[in-house]
Amino acid sequence: MEHVLTVEGLEVAFQMEGGKRIVTDDITFHVKQGEFLGIVGESGSGKSVSSLAIMGLLPKNGTIEKGTIVFDGKDLRSLSEKQLDTIRGNQLAMVYQDALTSLDPSLTVGNQLLEAIYTHVTKEKKQAQALALQVIEDVGLQDAKRIMKKYPHELSGGMRQRVMIAMGIVCKPKLLIADEPTTALDVTIQAEIMSMLRHIQQQNHMAMMLITHDISLIAQMVDRVLVMYAGQIVEEADVYSLFDAPSHPYTRMLLAAIPGIRTSKENRLANIQGTVPEDYTDIKGCRFASRCPFYCKECDKPQQMIRVSEGHFARCHQLKEYTNE
Repeated sequence: MEHVLTVEGLEVAFQMEGGKRIVTDDITFHVKQGEFLGIVGESGSGKSVSSLAIMGLLPKNGTIEKGTIVFDGKDLRSLSEKQLDTIRGNQLAMVYQDALTSLDPSLTVGNQLLEAIYTHVTKEKKQAQALALQVIEDVGLQDAKRIMKKYPHELSGGMRQRVMIAMGIVCKPKLLIADEPTTALDVTIQAEIMSMLRHIQQQNHMAMMLITHDISLIAQMVDRVLVMYAGQIVEEADVYSLFDAPSHPYTRMLLAAIPGIRTSKENRLANIQGTVPEDYTDIKGCRFASRCPFYCKECDKPQQMIRVSEGHFARCHQLKEYTNE
């Protein structure tokens, strides 16, 4: 199956007061046409930074130090800002995690939605209006004409998030990146929005990336998973392999920390001690070593992705004893 997006060796750095800090390192993955890819990890793992680098929307103090980003056969790093603008929001779109701050408070929903349509789809007013109304209905909002006249602050959190999704899908992109699309929403609204996203993705045979810290959401939604920790991908597998046979200690502990339907109150959930390191530039070995219960001296050496099985890889030296490497 054709790869819509291929990222290889992506390294992103931020210029800080104390100097340059590497925030993602050796990020390598692909997204196939029509695939739903999940990226999971704690806050500070580099999930959102990686997506912003792909979109070419890093803050001013952020730079891509190394790596390639190829979308639909185009090397995005070689394109000018003007050339990128013809792709962003059109073939490559993103839904941000905080709709209230992402939407312009001074413009109505209709004006913001029509701006994307006029830019990428059509200049014809009636056709643009009809498309805007249709996409609002597609994301499950009733009375589309009324919604078009509303300002973001006049809508509920769930409605604003649906508007953000409408803006993301209106041009029928080949890849939609959804960065924590249900942040701060209650579980009922979260379920509705995720079900809607899955339906839209399948209906349009659209590739989609879901970025989240909620691994239980990953289990319900995606086809394949990347687990990130401290700026690196530490495990990659299809969703069934990841949950049936997690290989990296971090992944295993994440799963052990989730309560299940049959979890009794006597059973204690796993507790991952410590926090994600803020600066891991000088950590030469495994970045999870300080929190890992299986630490040994080999963990102080650089860790490479090891093939566990077909399509399943993990960044842990201990896996070598289970493979022929």
